Amino acid sequence: MEKRAVGGPVPAALLACYVAVSLAFWLAGTVVLVLAAGALARGAFYDREVLLAVHLVAAGALPLGVAGASFHLLPVMLRNDLVSVRALWLALALLLGGALVAAGLDRWSQALVWLGVAAVACGLAIVVVEVAALVVRAPGERTLIASRAGVGLALAHTVLALLAGALVFDLHRSFWGVDYDRWLLVHLHLALLGWIALLVVTVGRNLAPMLAQAPAAPRRSRPLDELVLVAGLWLLLAGLAAAVRPLTLAGGAIVVVTLARFGLLLVRTARSRRAPIDAPLGHLLAGAAFLAQAAVVGFVAAAGGRDVRWAEAYVVFLLVGWAGGVVIGHLGKLLSLSVWVWWPPGPRPKQAALYPRRLALAETVAFAAGLELLALSVLTGHPTAARAGAALVCASAVLAAATAAVVWSRRPT
Repeated sequence: MEKRAVGGPVPAALLACYVAVSLAFWLAGTVVLVLAAGALARGAFYDREVLLAVHLVAAGALPLGVAGASFHLLPVMLRNDLVSVRALWLALALLLGGALVAAGLDRWSQALVWLGVAAVACGLAIVVVEVAALVVRAPGERTLIASRAGVGLALAHTVLALLAGALVFDLHRSFWGVDYDRWLLVHLHLALLGWIALLVVTVGRNLAPMLAQAPAAPRRSRPLDELVLVAGLWLLLAGLAAAVRPLTLAGGAIVVVTLARFGLLLVRTARSRRAPIDAPLGHLLAGAAFLAQAAVVGFVAAAGGRDVRWAEAYVVFLLVGWAGGVVIGHLGKLLSLSVWVWWPPGPRPKQAALYPRRLALAETVAFAAGLELLALSVLTGHPTAARAGAALVCASAVLAAATAAVVWSRRPT
């Protein structure tokens, strides 16, 4: 049987459920972040509220948001269909286990955490298998919108990040000569750079110009940016694990240069766009700025910055500012595209009519301002200003949820 030339996105109802649950985790995480901001500014990064906020985002909002976005985008970009939509409903239920992970860490309950980790692991396994099938079945003789190698490497790092996270939780001690804190950093960078950053670079080089109605990125024969990013990441991981500072700095420098190239593409996209700026591009540009600041803060910390608040500010910029902002900033737009694609036969409104652009832009501005204030306040040790920044980030989460709700209310009934 001949393969289909073009795949189709998941049904709008399924994407809406992934978006809704991801935004619920995000909103809960930002509410707790307001409560945790003072502890962060004091350098108390093991505070229970800090851990709860981090895992509501990292174990809840991000896996669901990235999975939902992948199910909408990758079938079209890799030109074939997902194997089983029914399995994706099961994955959604299992990924709710992120709430158990967060609750278990809040209550220091090992049983709850392991139950949640097992559920999330099974949910991510379904996601990985479904996306891996898209990669394997992608027609090699046709031009693809996303690199199969880039998507495949992102999947591999997803699995490794999950394994490293389980190892970190289970041991709380040195393993293979690597102490606990360094395993924690390995886990963090596998997830945020090897999974999310790599997937954003792979998909974003074509998605960002498409959403902005700007000229497409230059065609290429090899996914060099993705391969160089992975090489730099593994140098960085080796340096972190072995406590070899030159290796850590060299790997970090390669990662920064690669992501800077992607940032320049975003700037060119913004300058050459033919449509008004939308929240997704705004979040990508803000995310590039947060990545640049994370690089500066991270290099200072790696070079011997002894104040733990440098490491905290680095994580705030990288986890919340870059990963959280970019993922959450795209969900409302992708939901509006899904509603438009699945519009029943007959007259169809313009896609822009389904998307509350000004509301989404207000969310982007509130998020960027709040995150900047939060990170700098954590770095300089000002609890009151940190709480104000976190409150703005929380307000942006409310606006993100409102954006998705407005989009869904405009669907055909």
